[in-house]
Order: sequence, then C-alpha cells, then structure tokens
Amino acid sequence: MRRRAFLAAGLAGLGGLAGCTSGAGDGTATPPGVDSTPAGTATPTGTPSPAAGTGPDLPDGVYVQRFRERMAMQGTASAGPYTAGLMYAAPHVFWTVSGTDLGRIERSGDVHLMAVVWDTETRTVLPEAGVSVEITREGELVSQEVIYPMLSQRMGFHYGGNFGLEGDGDYLARVSVGGLGIRRTGAFDGRFDDPATVEIPFPFTEAQRRRITVRELDAYGRRGAVRPAETGMPQAVAPAESALPGRPLGTARSDDARLATTVLDAPPEGIDADGPYLAASARTPYNRLVLPAMALEATLARDGGTVFEGALVRTLDPDLGYHYGAALGGTAVESGDELALTPTLPPQVARHEGYERAFLEMEPVTLAVE
Repeated sequence: MRRRAFLAAGLAGLGGLAGCTSGAGDGTATPPGVDSTPAGTATPTGTPSPAAGTGPDLPDGVYVQRFRERMAMQGTASAGPYTAGLMYAAPHVFWTVSGTDLGRIERSGDVHLMAVVWDTETRTVLPEAGVSVEITREGELVSQEVIYPMLSQRMGFHYGGNFGLEGDGDYLARVSVGGLGIRRTGAFDGRFDDPATVEIPFPFTEAQRRRITVRELDAYGRRGAVRPAETGMPQAVAPAESALPGRPLGTARSDDARLATTVLDAPPEGIDADGPYLAASARTPYNRLVLPAMALEATLARDGGTVFEGALVRTLDPDLGYHYGAALGGTAVESGDELALTPTLPPQVARHEGYERAFLEMEPVTLAVE
C-alpha cells in the first residue's frame, strides 16, 4: 500500500509517541517563523504512552513530532570493534517499510527498547549491522522480539522495538551485531566483517520508569524536526555538504530526502576501479541524519547522449560517511552535463512519528553540472 492510501485508511486516531529522545532541551530545527516553544510541563508517565494525535492536516514530508520524550539510558558495552548503547522508553507505535509499503506496529509490551551500535575507534554509527536483541532474567529467556533499523528525529538512526518483560526486576540484554553487509572503503576497508555480542544489564523499576517523561510541543505538525538528542552516544549524521570531499555537483530533494552529490578524482581506497568516483549522500532535510538502505541509480548525460549509467553502491567511508557511490571509469564529469538520480527503492528503515510521511515516494531528480 502506498503512503497516501495507508494514511487515509489508518492515521486517524493512531496511538504512540514520536521519536526516541533524551532530556537535552526542547528545541526544534524548523524553518524561519515556526514557533517551537513547548507547551505544558513534563510529567512522569508509567509504562503507558500518551497518544499522538494524527490527521489529514499533517503535511506530506517531514513534520515536527508531537512529543519530546525523556528516555532511560541503561549503559554501553564493547566487543570486537563494536560498542553498543542501550536505552528504553515507553512502548511506541511506529511504522515499518517493506519495499514501498508502509506498515504499522502497534504499541505493545512494556518498553520500547533502543540500541545504537558504533565503531569503538572512530565513533562512527554503523547502519546495516544486522543487530538482534534478546532479554533474559536470571538466565531465562524473557523476550526475543524483532528489532528494526529505524529513524527518529531525536535518536537518528538506531535499532528498536517493543519488548515485553516479566514485571519489575533486573534484566540482561544481549545485543548481537552480525557485521556489516555493505561495502567499506578507506580505513574501514576489511573491518566490521565478524559478528560480536555485548551484554548490558538493566533494571526495570518504578524509579527507572519515572525517568521517562513527555512534553507536548506547540510546533507539532508544522514543517520541521525536533533537534537530535545529546545522549553522550554518537549519531549517524551525514557530513555537511560543504565538508564533503571532491568537487560538489549540487544537492537535489526527492520526497524530502536531500541527496548531496560530489565527484572525486579517484575512488576511495579499497575500490578496484579507475576514473572519477561519483558519490551521493542521502540525509534528512533539517538535521542531516543519514538515510541508509535505499537503492539509487545514476545517469550522466552529455549533448543528448548517455556517458554513464549504473547503480550507486551502499558504502561506508571515513570521509564521505555512509553514501551511495560508483566509479565512472574513463568518464569525466564536465560542466553542462546533466546528472539524473533515480531512487529505485526508498530507505528500508522503520520510522517514528514525523518521518512516516517522507522518504517513501521518491521520484527521479536531475542536477545540472556547473
């Protein structure tokens, strides 16, 4: 089901909270003139989540989520090249993506568990790391739910899901990283192949639940996004467009995703190919959060003919960050060329409120090379 058909059928009256957040400020990154002042006072929630209002007046694209939420941080642990951080909030409604279809996951269980996985050495967040989580208590399995790669305005890219527990007490989360299944270049070449598992103990108590508070935002439903949280953990933020290496070719927008493009004189180390290297960095429109796990094709046209056509490969590089790239062989990029970017699959990540109306119906875009 396409986005607008799904929204017409199911958005009215949906429950759940917006993005997974911590307690660092109430600001939003919004266009000029948007009032982002929060309303009301923060109040403790127990495990139930307040309902998030939705309706036909919400804009297509990215909009300010309804609530700012404080979550309960639980700690970090490292194994192999990986470090994982764990936190939880009240259970959420969120949306999954399968191809171009949007699905709804109901609010259920006792906690919305979130994990972030990064490279211990460089603090680079690792999308597409094949993460799974199981929860035990006194050595007995309690919960082993699907944990989704997902995107929220405050947590950016992370892995999350709703998990059931067995009452108050002490639990152990085993966060397993399967290794990266995407191309790695530069100093990342040859790394992140092997799996590893970390164990993070966490309590589920009234004191922990009282740390979870929510605050409604007056800017809810307007164009914009809540600022990312300051949790002490790294975020998957794309490089600033001016900081991308190489020769910038411009930035296009498709269904609110910003596609910043650049061309390097040669491919990054680890790619056995010649000629220039074309890279496209996909990010959210307000906070430059990385948009991973999409399929993107490029066509370079000159004087009415095609000089390059091919897929851009999902790649993690220390300088370009997570991006989509391809070596152009003997083809140079010249002034007057036209670069067409065609998304053939939108980002295959679940979305929290504020992102479920964007990055799905992505149309081809064209840039004129200067």
